[in-house]
Amino acid sequence: MPTIYLSPSLQPFNKYLTTGDEQYWMNVIADDMVPLLERNGITVRRNQPGMTLGQAIRESNAGNYDLHLALHSNASPPDLKGKLQGPDVYYYPYSTEGKRAADIIADNLRSIYPMPELVNTVRTTRLAEVVKTSAPAVLVEIAYHDNTEDEAWIRNNTALIARNLALSVCEYLGENCTL
Repeated sequence: MPTIYLSPSLQPFNKYLTTGDEQYWMNVIADDMVPLLERNGITVRRNQPGMTLGQAIRESNAGNYDLHLALHSNASPPDLKGKLQGPDVYYYPYSTEGKRAADIIADNLRSIYPMPELVNTVRTTRLAEVVKTSAPAVLVEIAYHDNTEDEAWIRNNTALIARNLALSVCEYLGENCTL
């Protein structure tokens, strides 16, 4: 049976423009994803609010997961605050499976994000969740929470985003899921 480690943001200090924070909204999406995946025979283990990033990575590495999927929302650097938009899907450049998962996720996000040309896959050797995890890993920055349009898109589309990400996980695992 396929298994994934789902890691929604552990960052309640990243406040949204209107209501909530990164940890809250990424957990809403994760909460919606879990039953979709489990209903299709995919075992899901996930981090919990209050854990440290190190604890989440150690917990992920203690299991035998087919994918480590981290869910985040992005923030622009101070000089560009509110000006950047779009999902970024990060993967470790030396992981063929991580890149394959990132490509699938980005392709699927393009079908629901209002400006598909802004959806990017990004190589990184700096993000702990893609570098220090044993399983192939992807960190999705779903959109920019400091941008009015992106923040509203996340808040108003959590179920759609969850379904799209669950579909991507199924596609990556080669599962024929009914969502």
